[in-house]
Amino acid sequence: MRATVRNGRLVMDEPTSMPEGTVLSLTVDDEGDDLDEVEREALHDAIGRSWSSVQAGRGRDAQDVLAALRTRR
Repeated sequence: MRATVRNGRLVMDEPTSMPEGTVLSLTVDDEGDDLDEVEREALHDAIGRSWSSVQAGRGRDAQDVLAALRTRR
């Protein structure tokens, strides 16, 4: 079942048997990305190198990175 938004309201693409007033949790469906095989391989290689760097103790705590970024303003 899919839903679209029209004029700020959800419109279902087929009837539902849910009773009136049913509360739903909605999530945005990410249909993926536009990476081709070469780009995806480059991404995975970069993630692997980053993980290896962290495992070797060359990582930085996220709080430290954010604090440093805040001082750049």
